[in-house]
Amino acid sequence: MTRSPVDLRSDTVTRPTPAMREAMAQAEVGDDVYGEDPNVNALQNELAHMTGFEAGLFMPSGTMTNQVAIALHTRRGEEVVCAEGSHIYEWELGMMAAFSGVVPRFVPAPLGVPSPEDIRLAVRHSIHQSPTGLISLENTHNKAGGTVIPLPVLRQIRAVADAEGLPLHLDGARVFNAAVRLGVDVREITQYFDTVSICLSKGLGAPVGSVLLGSAKAMKQAHRYRKMLGGGMRQAGVLAAAARVALREGPARLQGDHLRTRQLARALVEAGYNVDLAAVQTNIVYARVPDAERRVQAWAEAGVLGSALGHDSVRFVLHHQIDDEALDYAIRVLTA
Repeated sequence: MTRSPVDLRSDTVTRPTPAMREAMAQAEVGDDVYGEDPNVNALQNELAHMTGFEAGLFMPSGTMTNQVAIALHTRRGEEVVCAEGSHIYEWELGMMAAFSGVVPRFVPAPLGVPSPEDIRLAVRHSIHQSPTGLISLENTHNKAGGTVIPLPVLRQIRAVADAEGLPLHLDGARVFNAAVRLGVDVREITQYFDTVSICLSKGLGAPVGSVLLGSAKAMKQAHRYRKMLGGGMRQAGVLAAAARVALREGPARLQGDHLRTRQLARALVEAGYNVDLAAVQTNIVYARVPDAERRVQAWAEAGVLGSALGHDSVRFVLHHQIDDEALDYAIRVLTA
């Protein structure tokens, strides 16, 4: 019997669970561009209530929710203060410049955590420089290794934003992973932000979709930007029904993902890989591997999939469809 590949490329690769498929098959739908899809409306309301916001807006991807948020908060020619390695810059294809006409202003972020003072110093007031329009954080920080921003740091950065009169956005693609790591309700994180983007198709395991959260007024404008970007999905309740299952069932599985991630990281270190264990806080492992693309190809031929991110860096991401047996097999292949 041929083994299915153990897919550690991302937590976006999961397949819908039987409960999700059943919910999709039974979903009542309407036209979401007109705001008439009952499952989409229910998803938006559930997540808004869970995170402490007035409203939410369902979109195809986290890139879209982030970029719509940037458009909401900024004017052309402004800067967005963000941590080094932020997804909104690294993997969103220059859209902050192309769509909103703004540019990033990076601050150092050891283990994905920028200091409040560095953020304060990055804010520009001079007539000779581009003014600051927005502060954006990422929690967990993907490129730093799935790392988490401590609550006291969030509180201090919120104080900087208030003192400077700036909005604060959270790229919370994996914010439920952050909440599990911190042992808090997700609202303890989201309370500090004007807008929050949450991916349902990453750690939570939905097949498609992200939600942008904010004030009712902001989401009304966001609806227009979503349409401009081609994000009106019409009878999207089929997708929202699966996302509601993910929202209901996904958070409880994240602790198991995190434990298996630590197990993988320790095994890689014991096998001689260069892994910063301090960065292994949630469900992502980065390892320094010479000739990364060749090694990834060899592992794929043995049935374990990873992502080569550069010539000497490999990323592995755990998710709820990697059980103990699959992890054991992956460790045997990766450490052989």
